[in-house]
Amino acid sequence: MVPMDDGLPERAGMDSASGAPSAARPTEPGAGLAAAPVTDRLLASWRRSEDYGVPLDSVRPVFAGAPEAQDSLFFQCGHEVLTSLHRTLADEPISLMLTDADGVVLGRLSGDTSLLRALDAVHLAPGFAFSEREAGTNGLGLALADRVPALVRAEEHYSLSLCGYTCAAVPVLDPTTGRLEGSVNITTWSRDRGDLLLALAQSAASTTTALMLARSRGLHPRAAPRGEVYRVEAAQLEPGSGTLHDLSPAWREAVDEAARALAAGRLVAAVGEPGSGRATLLAQALRAARPRDRILSAGLPAPQDVAAWLSLWTPEVGKPSTSVIACDVDELPAWAGDEVGHVLGRAARLPDAAVDVTTAEVSEVTEVCVAGHGASGAVTARDFDGIPPAVRALVGTVVAVPALRERPSDVLALAAHVARRVRGRDIAFTAAAQRALTDHDWPGNVEQLVHVVRQAVTRTDVVDARHLPSEVLSGSHRRLTRIEAFEREEIVRALTRPGATMKEAARDLGMSRSTIYRKIAQYDLHVPRL
Repeated sequence: MVPMDDGLPERAGMDSASGAPSAARPTEPGAGLAAAPVTDRLLASWRRSEDYGVPLDSVRPVFAGAPEAQDSLFFQCGHEVLTSLHRTLADEPISLMLTDADGVVLGRLSGDTSLLRALDAVHLAPGFAFSEREAGTNGLGLALADRVPALVRAEEHYSLSLCGYTCAAVPVLDPTTGRLEGSVNITTWSRDRGDLLLALAQSAASTTTALMLARSRGLHPRAAPRGEVYRVEAAQLEPGSGTLHDLSPAWREAVDEAARALAAGRLVAAVGEPGSGRATLLAQALRAARPRDRILSAGLPAPQDVAAWLSLWTPEVGKPSTSVIACDVDELPAWAGDEVGHVLGRAARLPDAAVDVTTAEVSEVTEVCVAGHGASGAVTARDFDGIPPAVRALVGTVVAVPALRERPSDVLALAAHVARRVRGRDIAFTAAAQRALTDHDWPGNVEQLVHVVRQAVTRTDVVDARHLPSEVLSGSHRRLTRIEAFEREEIVRALTRPGATMKEAARDLGMSRSTIYRKIAQYDLHVPRL
């Protein structure tokens, strides 16, 4: 159940059948059916809509710009799936839509011109934003906010101008990263088709995800996290233990800034790119400010486990000498973000509260962290704006964590540290490998570096350029076809073979030297030559 205040939103006391302006209301069979009981989920969405200032009478259009040609894997696969579905449903009074993660409609298909005209009148059209923040409670807005399928029938909409429609929407996650890509939304006139709509939307979203996976160059989907909570009693085992402290001045300055804020009792938001070491930085700062605290680290759960996840760690918030880490709060459903803010705010008012946020291994960091003395805990997110509003209001200090490409002097120190952790002893890196590592711009930050080094040191006792993946030797981040990726790998293999000359590499690959030089330029390869 969603925790609620005593007061109800104004929408809960209005009659959907008589409260909407008649000009904005479509006159379709079923518009006068009796209202269904209001669920906690719907009530929470109405309350958020009211807090956002969404008008009750009609949707005020927010135009994000005409959608340009989409080249994302999500759009390509989703459009193909919906186009195929549309062929079988062309005569049905339904509209099939694809939206991005912000609720902006990317495309719309329907054979019912009267429905399209009505949807245009309420601005449910390509280029318009229809998230909860812009349009109030609706199918696609609720699905994106909660990150689970949603069916919003006529009178369940927040805006009365939408009460003649029923919408079913399902969020679509990238199968390899778990990142929210957008949603599949199906809208119709009749509320009687609700269950069928949701089943169609779920089928389309599932097919889109499967198609994305099949076309993602053999990558495998990330297992859904279960939201584990770790209890850490011994100081030497806390998140951030065994990490490097003697790094670049930029890193040390950020750690010191966070430590000072934590010691002063302020909530700290460490913001930066995913994988840059935000949680590790907070862990180091936290240990400096509170050396005797125990630490709880709560990993992001699967959507269906959010309620159980909250029940595991929130009772610990506010206890003496306890620091809490709640990871990836920007990925939480809206109601859960509100609950985290409520828990943190309540603990911040306790006289002896002491709670913070951090995360475990440097290789597992992809978030923003909030920590504080007298605050209820610490949280992680991608950027400050992504932190739920209820939590964001509690933040006292923001610390920017520099990306790894902005502190290249840390690369070799981190690589040697990771190698030592994996192998239990020092591992040598050749000059060619060192040059390749420091020259790469590391778009995946420390998380990518850790993965690359782990893979390399499990194959050799002396890491050379040939033990590094081809993307480390390439300056291009262009998406490659399978044939291009294979060709790049073969060129790198031939050029990094010990003692190989350009002539020998050309003979090995069956190419002329001029072709190899052209391919090196094409793939922007930086192969160290000693």
